[in-house]
Amino acid sequence: MQLSFRTLSMFTAGLSFTLALVWGFIPEVMLSIWSIGYSDATGLVARRSAMLFVALGVMFYQARNAPPSVSRSALSGGLVVGVFGLATLGVGEWLSGHAGPGILLAVTVEIALGLAFLQTQRVSAEFAETVD
Repeated sequence: MQLSFRTLSMFTAGLSFTLALVWGFIPEVMLSIWSIGYSDATGLVARRSAMLFVALGVMFYQARNAPPSVSRSALSGGLVVGVFGLATLGVGEWLSGHAGPGILLAVTVEIALGLAFLQTQRVSAEFAETVD
């Protein structure tokens, strides 16, 4: 299934804002899914991470109508690196026993999002070649 950059950006913005709310106000929910206990330290990191999700949400929401460009490619490329890195870390934490199997849900979403943005970048690159 081929997604447009606009659709993917809107989905990413919505997901980011949702994660910001969860990590910011009820981090113990996500932590319990991952079989990680809540503490003052995990709460601090969760709230700080929430602000990064707000920033991602704003960036992708504002870029939703951007035509193929270097800037749009940079946003997509950065997100791909980030989510594939998070997926790798998630699997590593699960294998080492630092997180429970619930983290694999996040890993699955991260891989799917990364692949979707790679596909969108490929389509944009092909479009740019036909225009030149």
